[in-house]
Amino acid sequence: MTVERKVTITAIAREAGVSVPTVSRVVNGRSDVAPTTRARVEELLQRHGYRRRPPTPPGRAGLLDLVFNDLDSPWAVEIIRGVEEVAHASGVGTVVSAIHDRSGPARQWLDNLRARASDGVILVTSALEPVLHKELHRLGVPITVVDPAGTPSLGVPTIGATNWAGGMAATEHLLELGHRRIGFITGPARLLCSRARLDGHRAALESAGIPADDSLIVPGDFYHESGFTGCQVLMDLAAPPTAVFAASDQMALGAIEALRRRGLRVPEDVSVIGFDDLPEMRWCSPPLTTVRQPLAEMGKLAARTALRMARGETIESPRLELATELLVRASTAAPAVRD
Repeated sequence: MTVERKVTITAIAREAGVSVPTVSRVVNGRSDVAPTTRARVEELLQRHGYRRRPPTPPGRAGLLDLVFNDLDSPWAVEIIRGVEEVAHASGVGTVVSAIHDRSGPARQWLDNLRARASDGVILVTSALEPVLHKELHRLGVPITVVDPAGTPSLGVPTIGATNWAGGMAATEHLLELGHRRIGFITGPARLLCSRARLDGHRAALESAGIPADDSLIVPGDFYHESGFTGCQVLMDLAAPPTAVFAASDQMALGAIEALRRRGLRVPEDVSVIGFDDLPEMRWCSPPLTTVRQPLAEMGKLAARTALRMARGETIESPRLELATELLVRASTAAPAVRD
């Protein structure tokens, strides 16, 4: 079997004996290249089967569009912070929008995008609808997706974190402390990151020889209220868990409040662990044990990727995952001895 290798602008420049910016100018149809140099580069591009991106419309405004489903979450602020840092350093502005997975706002956003001629689009926890993808492709606007909702489209770079490994690490921590009945509050089932965290949790239980118990898995949506409600459901079981793993920090805070209202202490009576490591988690009471996903770094990488694509550069790795890290604080401990 022959593996097709994608040629890069850097490789073309090396073979032609010219600079990368010179090749980029040829690729983008710029006129400020000597005819003999242009002919040599064009010949190499054709020989290696270099695939040009659709031509960039004139009048780009030096902007990146950053699009969320919702903006009422602290983790959205962390991603914005990362994108803005890279954009600012590159002399590019950032336009932040929320389209709520509804066709009306999405159409309005597309109309606005056409008017401002952004250099690239970063979608966060969104499904890349075929109509949206087709229109962005027609406009020549490169797309990058952070934490895709479903299977990403071919040719669209995606940025994520090692959610499966993070889910496994959190559960292994609780198992090492001695917990055997561990409740899990999920994120939205439509998101790949949610399913990966749950799969990692299940893998850790299986490796430890702990039988699966579906009653210990309750649905959530990453927000406080679902963590509160989910923890209530878990604590109402005939044999409630001694630890709760919430698939987001916000749900973990909701779970802690549900336990407090029942007169249960964290971690003396029930351990709680979250996922995200939002900045305030080290200051809550007790400080939350959690899995850190590098949200700001994900935003930075997404912005760099979008800007590279806007310059006509080839992205070698279409799927990039940044490492998660377990941070042990005061909300987890060995299970209490019960009579």
